[in-house]
Amino acid sequence: MAKHAESGETGPPTVVLIPARLKSERLPNKPLARIGGEPMIVLVWRRAVEAEVGPVYVACAEEAIAEAVEKAGGNAILTDPALPSGTDRIFAALGMIDPERRFQRVINLQGDLPTVHPSCLRHVLEPLERLGTDMATLVFATYDPRERQDPNAVKAVVSFGEVAPELGRALYFTRAATPWGEGPVWHHIGIYAFTRGALERFARLPRAPLETRERLEQLRALEHGMTIGVRLVDLLPFGVDTPDDLARARSVLEAARPAAGGGQ
Repeated sequence: MAKHAESGETGPPTVVLIPARLKSERLPNKPLARIGGEPMIVLVWRRAVEAEVGPVYVACAEEAIAEAVEKAGGNAILTDPALPSGTDRIFAALGMIDPERRFQRVINLQGDLPTVHPSCLRHVLEPLERLGTDMATLVFATYDPRERQDPNAVKAVVSFGEVAPELGRALYFTRAATPWGEGPVWHHIGIYAFTRGALERFARLPRAPLETRERLEQLRALEHGMTIGVRLVDLLPFGVDTPDDLARARSVLEAARPAAGGGQ
């Protein structure tokens, strides 16, 4: 296939959408929190641009986020603040930026992952290409007993090895310590890739019982028969949800800045 004009990638045209809103119970105004002198959402946008998988847009709930992104040179799309989830927000943004339906793959990158490595955005496309799944996501293998028991660390149950050791199909996602027995648990990383058709289908599905019980949106897809491919990675970005997380992100990224020049 032809190389994308917007990136160095080949294959179906891809767009990266980053949902962001100011409302957060544990860390208000989270996207605008400063890390190394810049808003967190700008750092996430920069990482997505560095991945070179396609154009990057921030799907904003508020004008203040759009202003911060555009000041840094990025593209921002204002969406309805009342939208209930990040997936609803990127679905709305996609319709606004691409009514001609040029983009056939969509990456949903959470706006609170300032430590994400650009390679993660390239890896999350692999299950779509090699397994032919509707959706794709990432996991990290951990033996940490604290993470195994932590309900805030979402675990994936994955059947690996169909075409490669690092690729598999998701059987379930849970906050429980699963699977049982010797070996790692697979810490879920909240980055998703969709085919265009899968995103359109997912956005129209009703909430499902297990989704409501576990409070995990991806279970809606599994409960309605959609397939989710998984790529195992060796880098674990951490999300910023609390003031302590923000302090950790500042410590990690500000310490790395002189040597890494913006990389992880």
